[in-house]
Order: sequence, then structure tokens, then C-alpha cells
Amino acid sequence: MQTRKNGRRGFLEGMLAAGGLAAAAPVEAQTQASGGGEAAFLPAYARAQNYRSLKQSSYDRTGGNRDSWQIPAGGVQEVFNAQGPGVISHIWFTIAARSGDHLKELVLRAYWDGNAKPSVETPIGDFFGLNLNSYAIYTSEYLACSPGKSLNCYFAMPYRRSARLTVTNEGRQEVGSFYSNIDYMTVPALPQEALYFHAQYRQAQPCVPVVFNGPKLNLDGKQNYVFAETRGRGHLMGVTLGVLENANGWWGEGDEMIFVDDERLPLINGTGSEDYFLGSWDFGGRDGAQPFGHPMYGAPLIVNAERTGGRYCCYRWHGDNPVTFQRYLKYTIEHGHANDRGDNFFSVAYWYQAAPYTDFPALPPVETRIPQVRTA
Repeated sequence: MQTRKNGRRGFLEGMLAAGGLAAAAPVEAQTQASGGGEAAFLPAYARAQNYRSLKQSSYDRTGGNRDSWQIPAGGVQEVFNAQGPGVISHIWFTIAARSGDHLKELVLRAYWDGNAKPSVETPIGDFFGLNLNSYAIYTSEYLACSPGKSLNCYFAMPYRRSARLTVTNEGRQEVGSFYSNIDYMTVPALPQEALYFHAQYRQAQPCVPVVFNGPKLNLDGKQNYVFAETRGRGHLMGVTLGVLENANGWWGEGDEMIFVDDERLPLINGTGSEDYFLGSWDFGGRDGAQPFGHPMYGAPLIVNAERTGGRYCCYRWHGDNPVTFQRYLKYTIEHGHANDRGDNFFSVAYWYQAAPYTDFPALPPVETRIPQVRTA
């Protein structure tokens, strides 16, 4: 009987670790919940927990109602700092800023276990799926934007020794009010299987189209747009992507190509960009495209479809089946069929990894992050 319990507990911890939530799975609760039987009818939230729930926020330390921070131009605001093992479970921000470009100008960074370099580095709008510098109301399994311009993240972010989050204002104007609520838990220890959360921003403004003299073929993916590239062991959770079209037509004939533990050829090949984001047929086409959003996929922003200046924001999560890698991951997609289009791409990839990985390419300068149509 003891062997059976250990096997079940190990399986549960492994499953929770796959989503970065192993620290929230109390071993004591799992061993005591059975009592005289298995008690499978009890959900996890009805069992005893062995963590402590906490929050760090921008509340007014004087007891007044000025519950936000001001971030001057060029300033850095620390929004979270914790010591010891724990898990960030939820992030909520809302921002009042003079600059209409603050979603691209503010940069969110996260540092795990005292690392000098961040494992999360992305403009704040892009992190929350607003890749084209404007707000759009949507909800998904891990990210959401609500009326009133509130930004929410439910990715679990475990850390063993410490965690630190900062917001840097790379714009030229002060951010008058930055509100923050970050919910987290402290735990006795993280299980060995717990992984570190990562989020990386990339852009191509524009993507460089490939010119063909013969058939349009792409077998090796060398000219693909790269969402992320990393070394180590972990699993991929998904991506947010903003597309600003530089020419008429459909941007999404590109296939996703994911390289796993082999830098030569992709292990996973898809059938088209709209298919990867789990839509179909150009999301409805030039005159019939409609925004949509679901827990694991969506395109909540579609404006001026298939025309120069057309704007799309898309997301795709792999929480049902994270793409695992043991040594290497390169997460890519074609920009057009065989990379024949030159649209603007802005993306954030999200993944978990056994060690904090910080070998990111340099963040593009703020002036280059503002989406602009670039016609030939």
C-alpha cells in the first residue's frame, strides 16, 4: 500500500511541476488527505496546505490612498523582492502614463535566485499579450487584459532562494501611476522537479523576405522568425505574437517549426500560422475575419485584415502538452510561405527550464520597438 501512495504522490508532483506549480502541492496534504481511505472526492483546495499566502503591492505605506508608484523617465521600480523558497502565483498591474507608447517603453524583468541577468525580459505590454502597443480586452488560461486596462498573469513562477522583479521606464516621460499586486506563497522547500519560468521578447521590424528563383521550399528553417532559443532541460509553454502587415494579403501561410535537441532539423512541423494559433482559413479572410479568444488559443485583436497596416495579436499555449526538451530548444515560425513575406513580428515566448537561463539577445532599443508600417 505504501508503494502505491508513493507512486501516486510522485506522479502528482511531476504533473504539477510540469506547470511550475509543484511548490503548491503540499506533501503533508497528500499523505494525510486519505485518512482511512483515498478520499479522491476531495479537491486540492479542500485539503490542508503547507504554504503561506502573501502579497507584495504598491499600497500607500503612509496609510493614505496613494496606492501606486511614480516611475520617472529612465527610472527603475522594484515591484517584488522575496527571500527563501516560494512561488509567484499571480501578477496584476494597471498603469496611468502620459506616453501613449508606455506598453513598449516599460520593461519587465525577473531575476531568480540572485542572478545578475534576468530570466524574464520583455516590454510590459508584450509580456501580457498586447504586442502591438495597444490595449485589447481578452482572457486566456495564463494571461488576460480586463476593462479598465488591467493586466493579469497566472503563470506560476517558482524560486528556490530569492526572486526580484523590476519595471524600467525607458520612455521620455514619467509614468504617473503604476499599480501593482503580486500574489505569492512561501513554502518549506521546492521539489527537485520544480523549474524556473522564462519569458523572452523578440522582434523583426520587418522580417526579411526570402527571394526565390524556383519553387518555394523550406526544409531547414534557417530563415524562420525565431521566438526563442535556449539550451538546457525544460518545456515550452507557448507564445504571444503581434503582426503588423507591410503589404496586402495574408501573412499567415508560415508553418511553425520547433527544433528539439537537434539544431539541424525541426522535430515539429505545422501546416500554417493560423493553424498553429488554432484558427483556420485566414481567421475568416479579408472581409470575414473576427477576433476570438479561448483558454489555450486566440487572436483577440484583428484590425484591417489582410491589408497594409493590418494588425493581429495572437496567442497559443501548450499547457495541455508542453513541448519538452532535454538539451536544446529553438522555437520558430515562417513569415509567409517559406518566409516570402516581410511583415513586422513582435513576440514573447514562455517556457520553464531546470536552471535560470539568461543568455538572451540584447533587448532592441525602445525607439525600434514601436510598431510602424514599413512599405518598400
